[in-house]
Amino acid sequence: MEYIGEDMKLPFSHDEFRSRQSKLFSQLPEGTVLIIPTNSKKQRSNDTNYRFRANSYILYLCGWSEPDALFVSDNLSGEWNTSLYVREKDTKKEIWEGIILGPEYAANNLPVDSGYSINCFEDDFMQYIQHEKFKLIFNLAGENEFVDKLIYDNDLYANSPRRFLDSMRVIKSDKEIEIMKKSAEIACQAHILAMKSGFSGISECHLQSIIEGYFISNRSHWAYPSIVGGGDNATILHYNKNLDDIDDGELVLIDAGCEIEGYASDITRTWPVNGKFTKAQREIYELVLAAEKAAIEACQVGAPWKSFHEASSRVLAQGLIDLGILDCTLHEALGDDFNGSYRNYFMHGTGHMLGLDVHDVGGGRQGDDGPDPVFSPGMVLTVEPGLYFASWRTDVSIPERYSGIGVRIEDNILITDNGPVVLTESCPKEINEIESLIGAGE
Repeated sequence: MEYIGEDMKLPFSHDEFRSRQSKLFSQLPEGTVLIIPTNSKKQRSNDTNYRFRANSYILYLCGWSEPDALFVSDNLSGEWNTSLYVREKDTKKEIWEGIILGPEYAANNLPVDSGYSINCFEDDFMQYIQHEKFKLIFNLAGENEFVDKLIYDNDLYANSPRRFLDSMRVIKSDKEIEIMKKSAEIACQAHILAMKSGFSGISECHLQSIIEGYFISNRSHWAYPSIVGGGDNATILHYNKNLDDIDDGELVLIDAGCEIEGYASDITRTWPVNGKFTKAQREIYELVLAAEKAAIEACQVGAPWKSFHEASSRVLAQGLIDLGILDCTLHEALGDDFNGSYRNYFMHGTGHMLGLDVHDVGGGRQGDDGPDPVFSPGMVLTVEPGLYFASWRTDVSIPERYSGIGVRIEDNILITDNGPVVLTESCPKEINEIESLIGAGE
């Protein structure tokens, strides 16, 4: 969503944005005022802000990517009117921070009917709620303190539009899929470059810099803080210190994805830093890979969401029994609700939705209270089973043979009528492919 000079390059046509708006509006009652705020800049330290990233909902509805803006729509006149309230032009600020596009630009170039200064919103808000046909407000509560306070101070109750927008975002359009394929391919090439650069003793931060440097050089940015864990660090699911050296004989787990036009990729690969899996590492890796392949195969149109988690879990549980890590029956390992003893080594879900958010909206994350969808054409998700044997754990039995091994393999999957399509297929995951790559760039 970058712009140069006075131009905001939208990733979708106005028709596609307007179609999304119309679909949302058709689900809202008469007398509605809808408010979709985006974020403000957030301070990191004195005179330094975090890198700004617009709210996913406003990106989805109109593509506006500057801070401190509101997408506002109402049907008080009998038909829907859409407006953007944005920052005013300000030469002094622009000298320091770059061009501010302003209300006129928003009105003339964005898929909305009107553009106004954000400074006008409070007065306009009062006109909205005093209109004779006004009945209710839909607002993304918690996203904008000023809007939340206006609603509270006027003794109003705000409904959430999330359930409507979230269900819409589950199925990606052809253009969204095209962007996500590009995001996936950049991430694949970054992981390949990291493998080619691997050697015993390389630091986690060195590998992180290779991956994220590739993102930046391809006009992208990380979609989430990269996880680069060597040895025991790979057993920490959201490890992000990325400071240790990776010793000869250790595996490194890299979970890293980039963002293009707001759309994320999310890839994990695990490989031996010296280029050769040990027998124990190979055993765990092959088991996780078999579970991932089973889960991908389960991603068929019409199947319930839980089916791919159950498929991967069955493979992992049986494999843990076969390796002697679990001493029980398969039923006992799985448990009645797939929360049996195998979960001591595979403690997360098999995947999640993927899109404008890395853990995208629309339900389907194991353990959440949200709705569980069935697989439908146009859905994009991750498949990411793993096994983790942290040497420092005392709550479960960790076989010495596997102590310090953490393996996760993650791909991005598009659901189609012809079966699942692996968007990250170009990123190697077979053992012979990986071993042939490591150090190839040295």
